[in-house]
Amino acid sequence: MPVIYVVVGFRKGYPEINPANKFFGSLRSGTLNLDEEEGYRIHESVAPQPEDVVVTKKRFSAFTGSDLEVVLRAKEIKHPVLTGISTSGVVLSTLREAADKDYALTVLSDCCADRDEEVHRVLTTKVFIRQAEVMTAEEWGR
Repeated sequence: MPVIYVVVGFRKGYPEINPANKFFGSLRSGTLNLDEEEGYRIHESVAPQPEDVVVTKKRFSAFTGSDLEVVLRAKEIKHPVLTGISTSGVVLSTLREAADKDYALTVLSDCCADRDEEVHRVLTTKVFIRQAEVMTAEEWGR
């Protein structure tokens, strides 16, 4: 099964970030380093294997500013399975855009996390189910 990692990363100096962007605009102040070199860091416990693909995105959605859709088409993936941090940011934005692009979707609810557990619960039990199958990793593995 193809595995695609999506990381956030920017060029040095963050030319892709408009200061008016409420979330990403704060990166320009230098409080957090998400230039491309830092953005590629994936924890060693889940490090990509040689056959895995790493995609760099520029916003919350995994599609925005990345070549994710090109990779999905090249691998003939029509039903991505979404996991990630944060449920209310990255997963929500990616799910919405993928649904608009007519992908069939599955979200593994116990492989997503959010700072607010109640927001995670509402999204995975009431919102995501409108556009995706939502299940646990164990249910999916059966």
